[in-house]
Amino acid sequence: MTTTLAQLSTVFIYAAMGIYALAFIAFAMDLARRGARATAEEAAVVPSAVTRRAEAGAPASAGVTTITTAEASGGSERSSGTSTLTRLSARISSRVEDEVTNGGSVSVAMRTAFTLTIIGFTFHLVSTVLRGVAADRVPWANMWEFSMTGTLVIIGVFLLVNLRFDVKYLGTFVLGLVCILLMIATVRYYVPVVPLPPALQSYWLVIHIMVAILGTAFFALGFALSGLQLLQARRERQAEESRPQQFKFLATLPGTKTLENLAYRVNIIGFIFWTFTLIAGAIWAEKAWGRYWGWDTKEVWTFIIWVIYAGYIHARATRGWRGSRSAWLAVIGFSAVMFNFGIVNVFFHGLHSYSGL
Repeated sequence: MTTTLAQLSTVFIYAAMGIYALAFIAFAMDLARRGARATAEEAAVVPSAVTRRAEAGAPASAGVTTITTAEASGGSERSSGTSTLTRLSARISSRVEDEVTNGGSVSVAMRTAFTLTIIGFTFHLVSTVLRGVAADRVPWANMWEFSMTGTLVIIGVFLLVNLRFDVKYLGTFVLGLVCILLMIATVRYYVPVVPLPPALQSYWLVIHIMVAILGTAFFALGFALSGLQLLQARRERQAEESRPQQFKFLATLPGTKTLENLAYRVNIIGFIFWTFTLIAGAIWAEKAWGRYWGWDTKEVWTFIIWVIYAGYIHARATRGWRGSRSAWLAVIGFSAVMFNFGIVNVFFHGLHSYSGL
C-alpha cells in the first residue's frame, strides 16, 4: 500500500510539472502580447510627434531665415524626441498601473495561464498529500519531500498574494523557478519512502521546517519582484536617455516604486517567518543535542540569510539605499537561500545532514 501511494504521488507530481510548463508558456505568451502592445503604443505616439514637428516648421521662403529656423528646430527636435519617449513611457506605465489597481482587461493567455496554475497546484497538492500518507508523517523530511512541499507553497503564496494584489505578471518568473526546482529534484533528489531518523522524530519537525518553507516561499516571490524591479529601473533609465529598450513588455508593467513597495512587503513577511525558523531551530537543537547553537554549517547559513535580509530591511528603511541597491540585496538574499538549499544540504556534512541522498 505504501509503495502504491508513493508511486501515485510521483505520477501526480509529473502531471503537475507538465501543467506548470504549459502555464509557463501561457504566461510567456502574455508577456509577448504586452510587448506587442507597448510597441503599438509607441508607433501610435511617435509618428504624431513627427507630424507635429513637421507642421511647426516654417516653409522655405528666405535663405538665411530658413537656415536659422532649421538650426533652431534641430535642437528642439532632439529635446522633443527625448521628451516624447519620456511621455510615452509614463503614458504606458500609468495606464497599466491603473489596470493593476482597478482591474483592467486580462488577455486570454493570462486567463489560461492562471487557470493552468490552479490546476497544476491541485495536482501538486494531491501528490504531496499522498507522499505524506505513504510515509505516515509530514512530507518534508528529506530533500525530495522538501522540494515537493517547498515548490507547492511557492505556488500557493503566489496564488494567495493575487487575492490582494494583481501580480499575475510574475507568473513567468514564478512558474519558471518552480519548474526548474522540480526538474532538479526529480533528477537528483528523489528517494523512496523511508522511516524518520531518531533526531527528526519530534513535533519540531512540523513547526521548524514548515515556517522555513513559508519563509522561502515569500522570499521567492520577493526575489521575482526585486529582479523585475532591476529590469524596470534599467528600462526607465534607457527611456530617460532616449536609448533603445530591449524588453518592450516592461513598459506595460508597474513602475519601479510599485515593484519595490510590493517586494518590501513580501520580503518582510518572509523575514518574520525566517526569524521564527532561526529561533525554533535553536530550541529544537537544545532538545535534540543539548545546545542551542553549535556553529554547524546549516546553522551558520541560516543565520547568514537572516543577516542579509535584516540588512535589506534596514537598507530599505534608509532612503539612501532604496531602489536598485536594496533590490540587489534581496536578490543576494534569495541566492543565499538557494545556496543553503541546494549546496549546503547536499555537499556539506554535519548534524543537519538529513537530505536522504
